[in-house]
Amino acid sequence: MSEAFDLENPQLPDAIRKRALASGGYPHEEKLGDKAYKKRLRALQIELVKLQAHLLDTGQRVLALFEGRDSAGKGGTIKRFLENLNPRNARTVALAKPSDRELTQWYFQRYARHLPAGGEIILFDRSWYNRAVVEPVMGFCTPEQTRSFLREAPQFERMIAEEGIHVFKFWLEIGREMQLKRFHDRRHDPVKVWKLSPVDLRALDLWDEYTEARNAMFAATDTPDTPWTVIRANDKKRARLAAIQSVLWPIEYKDKDFSAIGEIDDTIVLSPEGFLAGQR
Repeated sequence: MSEAFDLENPQLPDAIRKRALASGGYPHEEKLGDKAYKKRLRALQIELVKLQAHLLDTGQRVLALFEGRDSAGKGGTIKRFLENLNPRNARTVALAKPSDRELTQWYFQRYARHLPAGGEIILFDRSWYNRAVVEPVMGFCTPEQTRSFLREAPQFERMIAEEGIHVFKFWLEIGREMQLKRFHDRRHDPVKVWKLSPVDLRALDLWDEYTEARNAMFAATDTPDTPWTVIRANDKKRARLAAIQSVLWPIEYKDKDFSAIGEIDDTIVLSPEGFLAGQR
């Protein structure tokens, strides 16, 4: 599809625009309305403030990893998480490519230094899972390095969970037409064009390779200690709400309002097994 798609043409093909929302098995015919979204987001952000106060009182820690297709909305989801939280105790980690020194370290070393201390919420905008998907697909690591990573990651994460850290692993999934639409939007929006990287552009022709790497990652690292949560993210608003709900539900904190959190949409939020079953 990408071969016939001209990213430089400011006119997005109608066929892509019309199929974008429904692509990838997305379950809703319409996007969530702006008024309903803002009301629900406000309620969830109030709950996040309560959660942060609880973490500071108890010294508990939250770690969330955000992975997914390029342009799936990881950054926007993280932004809504942090919007009303105290930045001293809640922050994003988005690491640049490793330095020459870091390339000689144990792979997890540069990520481990960013794990949360007492009372902190740390959100990784891409994480050590670069080694499972982006790096092997783009040829930035060897097959043996990826195999080694897939063996070691569950052990590394088990230690984090056993330390008492609340661990969440999110994979944001979008359909191929939606990815094309979002790439096109970024290319022709002067305030978003910086989001379109050479790696993103190469990903257009590597859809199947990313799918294969994602599935291998799920098979090796979706464990009872640190399971994956797949979020269908064709509708950014629903995806943002679902991710916040998924963090709030399992943690107990003072004055928790379950009605404000709301029921999680199980057609948007799935286990890897449930998601992949729907792809067949």
